[in-house]
Amino acid sequence: MNPDRADIEAAIRSYQDPYLKNNLLDAGCLSSLVLDDGKVQVAFTLGYPAAGLCEGVAHMLSSKIEDVEGVQSVDVSVKWQVDAAPVQGELETMAGVKNIIAVASGKGGVGKSTTAANLALALSAEGARVGILDADIYGPSMGQMFGIADGTRPEVKNEKFFIPIEAHGIQVMSMAFLVTEDTPVVWRGPMVSGALIQLLTQTVWNDLDYLVIDLPPGTGDIQLTLAQKIPVSGSVVVTTPQDLALIDAKKGVEMFRKVEVPVLGVVENMAVHICSSCGHTEHLFGEGGGSRIADQYGVDLLGSLPLSMMIREQADEGAPTVVSEPESQIAMIYRDMARHAAAKLWLRNQQAPAMPELSVLDD
Repeated sequence: MNPDRADIEAAIRSYQDPYLKNNLLDAGCLSSLVLDDGKVQVAFTLGYPAAGLCEGVAHMLSSKIEDVEGVQSVDVSVKWQVDAAPVQGELETMAGVKNIIAVASGKGGVGKSTTAANLALALSAEGARVGILDADIYGPSMGQMFGIADGTRPEVKNEKFFIPIEAHGIQVMSMAFLVTEDTPVVWRGPMVSGALIQLLTQTVWNDLDYLVIDLPPGTGDIQLTLAQKIPVSGSVVVTTPQDLALIDAKKGVEMFRKVEVPVLGVVENMAVHICSSCGHTEHLFGEGGGSRIADQYGVDLLGSLPLSMMIREQADEGAPTVVSEPESQIAMIYRDMARHAAAKLWLRNQQAPAMPELSVLDD
């Protein structure tokens, strides 16, 4: 005798996905449910990269379903796939890129580039195909952060297109690959915007689930122009708990709202200092600032990271924390942050209105 389907569904609903903030049934992740004489086969597809979670989620759901009366055996499959989320205005998604995530900060010095690098690596660690564009023309740092030797140049295709340089499994492109370290870029805003659009569109991105763009710090004309012209699926705003940084972070959130780019969440860097000698914790730059911004604007606090010499040193050495110490607590925070951001994109995709079906009638 087969168990009752409603009881199976109730067991599935008893597990709440921490990233979708819903059970997998009501979130629309159920791919199939087959009941055959006490044997239960269930398949789920998560909408965000979750290579580190699938096995654990499958085991948890199996345990819950096994407890249902009449169940003889359970086979639960959990996989994931990434779809393209909507972009702002009338812009179209780019060839070779499903989703663009812009990482911004209202001011410099808050760890924006380090966050962008580790976010890209964390999405990759969860199984996604990821690229990163260093859009910080005046202070490009991705080459160093990804351990790409100074003087490395991208391969050019058809005398027009750039092939991104691969490092740590990430497709990387930066203006730093096209100019020398001793040649500072002295351009006005429109020239910078034009160069970045060209760099973005003339790079042959190879089948990316996510392209992370490390925007220049600030919320001026350059950032606004880029946010209007680049088809962005979502944005992440980086700040520290310091009052001045929080004021500028609010400007960042407002900028993205103005151009109708959803803010996936806020990342708070340097949230707490932990003494390496005694373990004493101290909030050097204030406390709870990221949470206050998130609450004020109704967005998520994606992650709160400590003031850590390790994060800085590993980025400077060309192997950010997610790849240099993948099992560390800080790497786990970045991976949790990546899952949250990706899940927010998928939820936005689910909420997008369906295109109307058009039919032509012959009179």
